[in-house]
Amino acid sequence: MSCAWLAGSSNSVKFDSLCPNVVGSADISSSVWPDAGRCRRGPLSLLSMPKTALMCPPTFFDVREAKNPYMGRPIDRKKAQQQWGNLRRALEDSGVKVELIDPVEGLDDMVFTANQVFVGWHDRIGKFVVPSSMHHSSRHEEVVFFTRWFRDRGYRILEVDLTDECLEGHGDLIWHLDHSRVWAGYGFRSTQGGVELFAAAMKDLGVPVVSLELVDDHCYHLDTCFCPLNGDAVLMYPAAFSGESLKKLSNHWTRIHELSRDEVQQFLGNGVVVNGHFITPRVTPHLNEILAREQLTPVVVETSEFEKSGGSVFCMKTFIE
Repeated sequence: MSCAWLAGSSNSVKFDSLCPNVVGSADISSSVWPDAGRCRRGPLSLLSMPKTALMCPPTFFDVREAKNPYMGRPIDRKKAQQQWGNLRRALEDSGVKVELIDPVEGLDDMVFTANQVFVGWHDRIGKFVVPSSMHHSSRHEEVVFFTRWFRDRGYRILEVDLTDECLEGHGDLIWHLDHSRVWAGYGFRSTQGGVELFAAAMKDLGVPVVSLELVDDHCYHLDTCFCPLNGDAVLMYPAAFSGESLKKLSNHWTRIHELSRDEVQQFLGNGVVVNGHFITPRVTPHLNEILAREQLTPVVVETSEFEKSGGSVFCMKTFIE
């Protein structure tokens, strides 16, 4: 048995674990995922594990503009504050130091700190950020506050001339867990041109960028449907990607764990891997099987109020160290 611990609760929810030697759901085709049958273990328990995360209190969080298919229902502010606090405690209990950026009145989505910048480190230039260019004008000002926060703490600001292109930080730009490459989604928020310009900037630092086209508007950011679990395994929803992007993915991953449409719309692909834990808004028996195979312990943190804005666990933090 393995346990999914409920953050903020002394109780645990338990699910039966099936055979850990079987990888992925039964309907994953070996012709689509040629490497999915390999049984090579390699959890990245010691490499690139995050130490510090940046969060923003949901003081002014609201849903006033429909930016994605999930938006439209009113939020419970008190419940949102409690859920945010539970996520902060779950990160801290997993060994992560949490730093805060002050919320700004009128910036409803500032709580989703994964989007405003891309954070990196390079031995030549040290710690750096690439400021985002947000798709929606109501989010443009967020980038100014985040860029200032990082500049004040000694980060180098790498300004990519995006002109009319869009690029939405770690919502669409996800480090491989060993920082050997960046996975870059485009199609709904970040544009293909924005990703290409970002890739050119990263090429100068010797960091390859793998571009992935998103084709399902419920998966408007890459972080909604794609979650590396370790250096070899990824949790993903294949129908979110174009055929060409699926080919790229099959060439890079040893174990591809497929989520269903229902699971991805419950934000199971928006979890966070940290120090042997997988922080997630909920656990299904299927997800529990996957995590057991990848030697990760699920930690459940309810995020229902933030899901009304199209976000969950991954969206509400950005790792800065």
